[in-house]
Amino acid sequence: MKNVDPGGSTAKEQAAGPAAGAAVPEHGTRNRVARSILDHGPSTAADLAHRLELTPAAVRRHLDALVAEGIVEPRDQRVYGARGRGRPAKVFALTDCGRDAFDQAYDQLAADALRWIAQNAGGGVRGAAAVAAFARDRVAEQAERYAAELAGVPPEGRVEALARLLSEDGYAATARSAPGAPGEQLCQHHCPVAHTAEQYPQLCEAETEVFSRLLGTHVQRLATIAHGDGVCTTFVPENREHHARRQPPTSGRNPA
Repeated sequence: MKNVDPGGSTAKEQAAGPAAGAAVPEHGTRNRVARSILDHGPSTAADLAHRLELTPAAVRRHLDALVAEGIVEPRDQRVYGARGRGRPAKVFALTDCGRDAFDQAYDQLAADALRWIAQNAGGGVRGAAAVAAFARDRVAEQAERYAAELAGVPPEGRVEALARLLSEDGYAATARSAPGAPGEQLCQHHCPVAHTAEQYPQLCEAETEVFSRLLGTHVQRLATIAHGDGVCTTFVPENREHHARRQPPTSGRNPA
């Protein structure tokens, strides 16, 4: 469904013109709501109202329209740690159709190309290895550019710096402290190749390997958009070597 309009107009409204559907500003605001979910991941109506400086009633009206059009869907909010009383708030996440409305028009072409690579490498294990090699080569240039940018960044600031670089390349990434663990979470709220990665997880694996090299520590993928999660989440443990360097030196001898 590549013809979905994230601005909020249906095909019927487009054909009839603005007089037959919602006003044009409504479409623009609806697009802002969808884009905010793309940039920040699954969000509650309250989150969206705060970010976009809209009334909760206005946000809910736009969300109802986006749900009806298949652009977003309500989900139960994932709770980390101990849950409070009451039911968790509903969050709204982009559907596959909603992501298609942005910039994933070439997913089928990419999937066809990877299928061709796998088949011409002999299929099976050889085919999978060929796709993995392609995935690593695909991110190699990007990794070199990121490495140059991160060279002068201290270890404690690299996850945030990497998130900024990823955002510049369209991944809408953020960094935050990991709940209940010593480390950080690198969150990518958008993945331009999500549909292709559903079929070829080597794309995600190659990216994870690059993150590990760039950050100088083993990282762990907790969730991916390709597997149906709202956000690609990578856990980055606290760098133990950096932590050790910050500790005062100890010695078995008393100072002279």
